[in-house]
Amino acid sequence: MGETSKRSTIYFDPQIHAALRLKAVHTHRTVSHIVNDAVRAVLAEDQEDLAAFNERVSEPTMSYEALLKDLKAHGKL
Repeated sequence: MGETSKRSTIYFDPQIHAALRLKAVHTHRTVSHIVNDAVRAVLAEDQEDLAAFNERVSEPTMSYEALLKDLKAHGKL
């Protein structure tokens, strides 16, 4: 992790903690590395979602009621 790593206390469900420790042993990695990778993956997904929202910001929106009416009009309901 390096010199710039920060320490934090995280409370895991006991079964999740046991699974993380077991995975760490089997993959020859630390729990910290596994958790950091998981958090990075979630943050990357968030970034992708935000980019998709920004790409579609100019698209027209439809209310739920209008969507149901459209589905019914097209024989989908």
